[in-house]
Amino acid sequence: MCIRDRCNAAVKAAIALGYSTCGTMEFLVTDDQKFYFMELNARIQVEHPVTEMISGVDILREQIQLASGEPLQLNSNQLNHRGHAIEMRINAEDPSHNFIPQPGMIKTYEIPRGPGIRIDSHCYSGYAIPSFYDSLIAKLIVWDTDRLHAIRRSREALHSFIIEGVPTTIPFHLKILQNEDFLRGVFHTRFIEDEIEDI
Repeated sequence: MCIRDRCNAAVKAAIALGYSTCGTMEFLVTDDQKFYFMELNARIQVEHPVTEMISGVDILREQIQLASGEPLQLNSNQLNHRGHAIEMRINAEDPSHNFIPQPGMIKTYEIPRGPGIRIDSHCYSGYAIPSFYDSLIAKLIVWDTDRLHAIRRSREALHSFIIEGVPTTIPFHLKILQNEDFLRGVFHTRFIEDEIEDI
């Protein structure tokens, strides 16, 4: 089953439910490419930049327009998916200690720049990460023409993402992007647990 089959199933389910705004329908996919409905999130997910990068559609703008009573400007036949995008959540966490959040002061904050790189963040040099909120520092989203090029560009972006003062998940993401199974496209819901010693 290709991704278009899952997209078509999601559209059919949304029509059957009378659902008419932005949201995310999630499926679990088996090794033999059968897929099963998991849940509908009646909101935009934190991963929405991946869809935006490969479709060129500003999903948040579409949601606001829909909420204002304006009609949807596009239909699924008008969407052209291009390339491959990867999103990495850069958190103030220590991967070697069960991802325990590490609040503190960011002394240096230099983001990667260039074509196909998007940063969604609120942080800056001198920002204090509080202990009572999410430890998210930034979302790094990388796009390229295909998966292997997107992985390569992701590595380059992570190497040029400089955060000093708190431990981050950047080394963790770099390990994943070098993992043999990940590079072959072999991953699953227990990927981190099964590969944790390697990672």
